[in-house]
Amino acid sequence: MTRAPSASLLETLAGLLGPKGYSADADVMAPWLTDWRGKYRGAAAAMLSPATTEDVAAIVRLCRDAGVAIVPQGGNSGMVGGATPDASGNQLLLSLRRMNRVRGIDIAGQVAVADAGVILENFHAATLAHGLRFPLTLGGKGSATIGGLVSTNAGGTQVLRHGTMRALVAGIEAVLPDGSIFDGLAPLKKDNRGYDLRHLFCGAEGTLGIVTAAALHLVPAAAARRTAWIGINSPENALLLLRRLDAAIGRELEGFEIVPQTCVDAVLRHIPQTRAPLGSDHPWHVLLELAGENNAMLGETLEAQLAAAVDAGLVCDAVIAKSDRESEDFWRLRDSISEAERAEGPALQHDISVPVDLMPAFIADNPRRLAATFPGIRALSFGHLGDGNVHHHVQPPPDVDGAAWLGEHGAAVSRLVYKHVIELGGSISAEHGIGQMKRDILAELDSPARLTALRGVKAGLDPSGIFNPGKLIA
Repeated sequence: MTRAPSASLLETLAGLLGPKGYSADADVMAPWLTDWRGKYRGAAAAMLSPATTEDVAAIVRLCRDAGVAIVPQGGNSGMVGGATPDASGNQLLLSLRRMNRVRGIDIAGQVAVADAGVILENFHAATLAHGLRFPLTLGGKGSATIGGLVSTNAGGTQVLRHGTMRALVAGIEAVLPDGSIFDGLAPLKKDNRGYDLRHLFCGAEGTLGIVTAAALHLVPAAAARRTAWIGINSPENALLLLRRLDAAIGRELEGFEIVPQTCVDAVLRHIPQTRAPLGSDHPWHVLLELAGENNAMLGETLEAQLAAAVDAGLVCDAVIAKSDRESEDFWRLRDSISEAERAEGPALQHDISVPVDLMPAFIADNPRRLAATFPGIRALSFGHLGDGNVHHHVQPPPDVDGAAWLGEHGAAVSRLVYKHVIELGGSISAEHGIGQMKRDILAELDSPARLTALRGVKAGLDPSGIFNPGKLIA
């Protein structure tokens, strides 16, 4: 059981960090005490903003001795309340945003080391300046930080070819719950010293260690990219198109997103300066992107494959972006779906994954299951078809008080969704983590063996429970 920080502890922390690194001002802390969606709100005794790994270690040692809980936070753009303190006001919010230095870029080795507080968009720019790129991106790249991306094992739109954050992590530096510093930044290709601690911290949501820096794999900057927006009749046809293009194009196919017309309509209604890429509506849309060395060759390959897909009846219509600006416009449509949905009204968001081949069946079957129990309910699915990640959003019936309806029925709706996912051999969290939003449903539905292992690891590394309590593990 953790305790409230004493006045003497707070005074010591204030002296350690100085005015730039310590604040107990309610107005300063307020924006960081609620999650991005506004679903969770908490309180904190103070917000700590260390500038170095040694500062973090000193903070942890002080809090360990005092039995005070620490909630680590990066860009605060998470979706499951994983970086929001509880309402007691006894926890300390630890912001890594001041630790925002790219420590070095090894051009020959194609590895960069970045502090936890480096913003993803800034990291992209830093690597591109050296002719390299970090092949992970997502809609929140302007606020998401490297430490947060590691801690949630983020995915994004390029997982199809490059994997999740875990696959891109070459090394980790982290402060453990006893205040010691784990220095695993060396990007070793072979290291058989037992458990892979680097990957253990990926997806741990700050419950096992506070990530202070990461060594990350890079790839050569793509000299060319071609982006296409495609109208299609069904998710089944989208999957057939994916398999066809994957076989014909291979590694140059980096992104393959599926979006229903209803989501496109919502973006066009609510997001300024967006326009429909195609001249007519279609039940479903695919956004795909190729990346490679030769722009002309990529374009010829994509045109030929889409023409063949039209002839085969898989594609209704398609347009290939003529410029980087037009490519960005296509991606803005995809990346704005969550923002547009918030403008539409309350909804339940489910970030889930199923085997790729079963994703069309889930998209078709789950709304029917929901409607059988909750008449009038509406379900929208979009996401990364290439890796089986479905963003499955459920809206209440149109003729009710949406917030009140979700308050009464939301837990049962989500339980039905997650049970279906588990039946298909999937995961209730694909890329956003468990946080506090999915903690209890994970404990209810997931494998007892998995839960026993998770709890054992947590108890072994953080026996006092001072790191991000109430998250991930019930």
